[in-house]
Amino acid sequence: MKFGKWYVPMVIGIIAGMVAGNIVIQPDGPAPTMSSSQIASAQNKAFVPPGQHDEYYMFSSGGHSGQMFVIGVPSLRRIRTIPVFSPDSATGYGYDERTKELMGGFSWGDAHHPSLSETNGDYDGRFVFINDNANNRAAMINLKTFHTEQIIGPIPNIMGPHSAVFVTPNTEYFMMGTRFSVPMDGSYKDLEQYKESYNGALQAISVDQETGHMTPAWQLKLPPWNFDLSDAGKGPSDGWAFLTTYNTEEATHLLEVNASKNETDYVLAINWKAAEQAVKDGKFEEVNGQKVVDPEKVPGIVYAVPAAKSPHGVDVSPDGKYFVANGKLSPIVTAYDFEKFKQAIESKDFSDEVRGIPVVNYDSVKAAEVEVGLGPLHTQFGTDGYAYTTNFVESTVAKWKIGEWKVLDKVTVHYSPGHGSAAEGDTVSPDGKYFVALNKLAKDRHLPVGPSHPENMQLVDIEGDKMEIINEAPIDPEPHYAQIIKADKINPVKIYEKDENNPDAIWSEKDARIERNGNKVTVYGIAVRSRFYPDEIKVNEGDEVTIHLTNIDLDQDITHGFGINLYDVNFEVQPGQTNTIKFKADKPGVFPFYCTNFCSALHQEMQGYMLVKPKE
Repeated sequence: MKFGKWYVPMVIGIIAGMVAGNIVIQPDGPAPTMSSSQIASAQNKAFVPPGQHDEYYMFSSGGHSGQMFVIGVPSLRRIRTIPVFSPDSATGYGYDERTKELMGGFSWGDAHHPSLSETNGDYDGRFVFINDNANNRAAMINLKTFHTEQIIGPIPNIMGPHSAVFVTPNTEYFMMGTRFSVPMDGSYKDLEQYKESYNGALQAISVDQETGHMTPAWQLKLPPWNFDLSDAGKGPSDGWAFLTTYNTEEATHLLEVNASKNETDYVLAINWKAAEQAVKDGKFEEVNGQKVVDPEKVPGIVYAVPAAKSPHGVDVSPDGKYFVANGKLSPIVTAYDFEKFKQAIESKDFSDEVRGIPVVNYDSVKAAEVEVGLGPLHTQFGTDGYAYTTNFVESTVAKWKIGEWKVLDKVTVHYSPGHGSAAEGDTVSPDGKYFVALNKLAKDRHLPVGPSHPENMQLVDIEGDKMEIINEAPIDPEPHYAQIIKADKINPVKIYEKDENNPDAIWSEKDARIERNGNKVTVYGIAVRSRFYPDEIKVNEGDEVTIHLTNIDLDQDITHGFGINLYDVNFEVQPGQTNTIKFKADKPGVFPFYCTNFCSALHQEMQGYMLVKPKE
């Protein structure tokens, strides 16, 4: 298998991209990029009038903000930021007791790739999962409340679960592969021992179908390579997972140079059902309490498929018959025929073996190479076999078709798209209506705000033969990836259901009280338009104070906050919710507290005092 001298035009393209990336925009702004008729067409297609709702939700990672962005499509209006891995003072996330425990002592996370729960390969609107690349964690957001309900980790034996995330077609598992290789047992080993003592891993996390709660299930020990992205098989390829690799050179320094020496890297094809069976059969070793399967000792689980060097995305077609690798140092994407891949395994049509893993003959499993452009990163799918690939270096989205294997259209985006997201594009039944390019650079697209430009989302109409950009919006850094789901699949609750059995909740002002046990003070209070009960809290300096606050306004959109001046305390309670915060009264004096969420015409009057009596 030869990819030829594709790297020559690629290097030229990279240099051109770098030059373009540093062009200075004139002070009077860029020249118009759309005609008046194009502008009118875009306005008609993307405009969502006041009072009307978007057709889709888009769940986008917030990158190193650690949060999840909820965006309406086609308006591209940000509807909500869901706090996940980082504190949020507006909502008190990370300050109240429940979310402080969720965060587990970390103050930030690197949220990369959201994955919506699925039933039979279609989004079902129940949950959305996301990985923390920085701290080896996974989070689950319940789409009934749009609140982060669970965070697990740091998970032992893995490091940097970037090659994530995907759920299996019936959300049996939420899978995370690792970007970084480390000694799996957490021990210290010099980098000189990298090839012998370091490993990558795939973490399988089982999901409770009723609650969405996650439990680490098993791990797969992988070679000491970097795993970039992943996807789950579906239909005929259900039971398989696909991960892209880079640094199969197993370099430890200057990866920009040393991890690009081999002509090819790989897509790892993983039979996760076989791995699951190996665990049931006891074919694992326990490492730090985790069940670890070694494919060198249990053959038939992992196979390597050659791909153009440094592939980024790997994406399974809606019918599950093909998986597509996007080699970012190549102008092509390769589509692999899953049926041919199975036949190659059965006939042992292997070209090599690496670290005990059979390497499948490239030419035997290749369906086609599609010349999409410079720097292909990620492919999404529409209806009727259409595919859409982002080209980072040349700043385009290429449209091509399975079976025809040629580019049918291209549209220029601004600038340097990483991921893209098509409406329902990761499912067995994509909508084929919209594609959102998640561009890494904005340059001149928005009002200047200093050296740090926003990043840029652009909405592409993909219904016709020709793609058309119809909307764009700035976004905080960094939306790595997103998934788009039909709005009518999600049915959030309007208020929390009244829980009469919650021992921390009270539902009437007559039950409001302050209890003391030694130096521990517990406040049972309510928030209701427009007052707190109690509105006077007396404690002594040094007391440990616990406040349970229930919002008894059982009316949608009436959220109350509770902030105490100079005490670094603020949290919110939504309608019907009880929330708890704990702190030490270590500053004597008089400290007002007040509602921090505007709730009524008399919102300003919703206040009280905490009086901290000094020690004698």
